[in-house]
Amino acid sequence: MKDLLGLADIVDQDTEFFPLLSSEDEEIMQAEEVPDELPILPLRNTVLFPGVVIPITVGRDKSIKLIREAYKSSKTIGVTAQKDAEVEDPTAGDLNKIGTVARLIKILQMPDGNTTAIIQGKKRFEITGITQEEPYFKAKVSSFENIESHPQDETYKALISSVKDLAVQIIEKSPAIPSEAVFAINNIESEVFLINFVSSNLNVDNTTKQRLLEMTEIEPRANLVLELLTKELQMLELKFDIQKKVKVDMDKQQRDFLLNQQLKTIQDELGGGPNDIEIKSLKEKAAKKKWSKEVNEIFNNELNRLQRMHPSAAEYSIQLNYLELVAELPWGEFTKDNLDLKHAKNVLENDHYGLEKIKERILEYLAVLKLKNDMKSPILCFVGPPGVGKTSLGKSIANALGRKYVRMSLGGVRDESELRGHRKTYIGAMPGRIIQNLKKVKASNPVFMLDEVDKVSGNTYSGDPQAALLEILDPEQNNAFYDNYLEMEYDLSSVMFIATANTLSTIHPALRDRMEVIDLSGYLMEEKVEIARKHLIPKQLGEHGVKKKQVRFTRKVLESIIEDHTREAGVRTLEKQIAKVIRNRAKYIATGEEYNETISREDLRQILGPPRFQKDKAISNDVAGVVTGLAWTAVGGEILFIEVSLSKGKGNLKLTGNLGDVMKESAVIALEYLKSHAGLLNIDPDIFEKWNVHIHVPEGATPKDGPSAGITMLTALASAFTQQKVKSKMAMTGEITLRGKVLPVGGIKEKILAAKRAKIKDVLLSKENEKDIAEIKDDYIKGLNFIYLDNMTEVFDHALLKEKVRNPLKIKA
Repeated sequence: MKDLLGLADIVDQDTEFFPLLSSEDEEIMQAEEVPDELPILPLRNTVLFPGVVIPITVGRDKSIKLIREAYKSSKTIGVTAQKDAEVEDPTAGDLNKIGTVARLIKILQMPDGNTTAIIQGKKRFEITGITQEEPYFKAKVSSFENIESHPQDETYKALISSVKDLAVQIIEKSPAIPSEAVFAINNIESEVFLINFVSSNLNVDNTTKQRLLEMTEIEPRANLVLELLTKELQMLELKFDIQKKVKVDMDKQQRDFLLNQQLKTIQDELGGGPNDIEIKSLKEKAAKKKWSKEVNEIFNNELNRLQRMHPSAAEYSIQLNYLELVAELPWGEFTKDNLDLKHAKNVLENDHYGLEKIKERILEYLAVLKLKNDMKSPILCFVGPPGVGKTSLGKSIANALGRKYVRMSLGGVRDESELRGHRKTYIGAMPGRIIQNLKKVKASNPVFMLDEVDKVSGNTYSGDPQAALLEILDPEQNNAFYDNYLEMEYDLSSVMFIATANTLSTIHPALRDRMEVIDLSGYLMEEKVEIARKHLIPKQLGEHGVKKKQVRFTRKVLESIIEDHTREAGVRTLEKQIAKVIRNRAKYIATGEEYNETISREDLRQILGPPRFQKDKAISNDVAGVVTGLAWTAVGGEILFIEVSLSKGKGNLKLTGNLGDVMKESAVIALEYLKSHAGLLNIDPDIFEKWNVHIHVPEGATPKDGPSAGITMLTALASAFTQQKVKSKMAMTGEITLRGKVLPVGGIKEKILAAKRAKIKDVLLSKENEKDIAEIKDDYIKGLNFIYLDNMTEVFDHALLKEKVRNPLKIKA
């Protein structure tokens, strides 16, 4: 609501009028007649209600002329509000039809040159016609006052009381309205004047006030006024709450500032606060560092910047964390290598069985380091199936060298920032995991194991982690590795990086080229038995609190566990099965029951259940069209069978067994080659048009792909069409071409181990794979006869016997 008593500053004390209307005054006012014609004064910014006294500022020449002439005569004018307050020179159409008869009480000439008139509303009128427009408006008018019925029921009384109460509350909550206004509201006797008085002072637009003026019934008008007052009170309360909250926040900030200043003064008196202690600690750490001149200069600049910052500033903690990282990194700090080659060899032999190639490579590195002393560390990549000891080998190498050991799993890393770090301007920024791990081990030459490097995500929206590894794993670049958080170059050339992977196929070619790849194939039965005896059993006995003499495994039992309950290239599942057996015996030991200390095969059946796997073994050669092939899988090599069946038809080829596109293409090439060289096997070429061919590879739930089954499929087709036996205990692997060449394939060592497990005697493979056989230890290939082929026609000579199978199929054109 507006300033109800603002007139006191404008009107002199001797003015003969009272702002508040008594009941008698209202009766006199209602009895007055409305003149037939009135000079009309347009109002721009307000609406005059009957009985209310308001000051108006008159600025337009027409309006000034009107009030001066009227003041000299009857002092009675008609006042009506403009429809649009922006219109400077209104016409008759711009005026509202309903207005209020006003009496001019006083005209004042203000110091700023404006003319102010004090007017009091009398009765409402309605314009019936304009009689004059110059020099000001005159209009024919008629009374708009209806005989308003004043209901005297309880609802109406409560309504008027509510209007008065809300008006008082608004006055009390509005600092701009003097408290005397409450007295004025409480002393209004007339209910109609109360509504008019409150309506005139409502903080609403002129359109709403005009609507209130034009309402004839008192009760609806009082209801609308109550609604508007309620909204205004709610707005005032909301403003008050906001101002109170802002004031509380400001008061808290000022209080915290003063307390901080007092705390700082007390700390200064006591000899320095926590911030001074932190800075002193950083300076002490920096004094002991062996860093370069450039790093020292950057550190001192950043430290000076920290000293200039206020401790309560948001950047202070960011800057402090950065300086602490720089001060804690092992700049130029190295652990001393143990260059005793015999010690290193003993450590490697004790920790791992076999793996001669890796052990030899580590001893070579140590020998060169002993001679040269500043050799760059090699970057090795161990590739092999799960469970062969790739990860644990890294720890053994660290023990052999006497270096710190760090292992970082890269499986699932898809954000480049995990390796290179974030820029420290970001909220929550951190250095990359390379720098974090070096800070943790406090040495710049650890053995750093990058586990599962083949499972790093490629290029994503978060960057390409594999591309970041290119710099880390390049000996020519990693002496100046740049971390985004550190914003300085860090020398990684003394770090011995060792990566592990299950396959090279998913590693970026450029990354693969930077590493020295060492293959770790699966273990033979004999090797697994030795690993179990020397490593797995002692480890599991210790972990389960069982003494060596309380549980004993014979060689036969270990072989049974390996053959019947595991199928893997490594020894991870073997270790789990051994642990299961030891847990079973631990139960007997704990309860004091009797048991057999030496595990038997019957005990295995009871503890581990019936055999889960059947031995890989070559099938007999009594059926035509069935040939043993060799395959590579992620868990090592396996044997597989190619089956060919013929049926009368139109020469269609059908392939089943969940085969991939490359394997399907190998089958097509094999069949086409056999068709074009049918004469070599005395096969009638017309037969191919009369018989359908069905090629199947068992274990259909397992996806199979790759070109290495080419010669196996060719041999199976040749056997099916000739009904000749295939040489027994023979397996083969190799890719074929339409030119008749046998091409080399990969995974030879794993495949040879699978052949040995299946008791194969003869293995057919490409002549170009002879070099792969030469790299395999003699123990692995003992008892195997390798036949190297260059041309596909040689396959027929070595694989097919002259003897027909029993009950051969009669194949005729």
